[in-house]
Amino acid sequence: MSEERFEETVERAIDNLRTLNTVSPDELPAMELYMDQLTTLMDRKLRGLVRKPSKDKVLTKTMINNYAKNHLIHPPVKKKYSREHMLELLFIFYFKSFLSIPDIQTLLSPMSDEYLGDDYSVEQLYAEMLSAGKGARAKLKKDLDEKVEKMSRSFEDAPDDKREYLKKFAFICQLGYDIYLKKSIIEHMIDDMAEEQLLREDPDER
Repeated sequence: MSEERFEETVERAIDNLRTLNTVSPDELPAMELYMDQLTTLMDRKLRGLVRKPSKDKVLTKTMINNYAKNHLIHPPVKKKYSREHMLELLFIFYFKSFLSIPDIQTLLSPMSDEYLGDDYSVEQLYAEMLSAGKGARAKLKKDLDEKVEKMSRSFEDAPDDKREYLKKFAFICQLGYDIYLKKSIIEHMIDDMAEEQLLREDPDER
């Protein structure tokens, strides 16, 4: 079987974006759930978003207990999890794809104690994230199409049996470097947030 052409490989990967749908707050129940109900709900909503749905774990009881223990989410009330818990878990699910657990903890731990309450809610923050992402796929598709067109003209002097691999590798490197730069910006901001939190907790550290 001949190797799939570079353009075909990228087109299939881009086409997969159509299946990566975010979970709307409207899809979450208003009623509180016990742990088994919570894991079942999250598995149903997020199973199609993991890389290997038949193998990868979405959220286990152990994960959720550890998140509560490490203040990534609020502790359950009488072993029940609210709509707010569900939204916090969705944040964690998305962040885990590119951030470490300590970084996620820095982002989420102040949520209830300092910045939310009567004025703002977790649902408002989540809705803001979804709103900011509107149109992102169309912009990404346009950018990728331009990159693919440019990369299609590369390595024309390479042997036939190596050309497609070289294009795919170079394209992945190009996307990877973009991710690296954005991740570096995010990590720098999180480090600043962690330092600000430390100063609020211990003013003597100034």
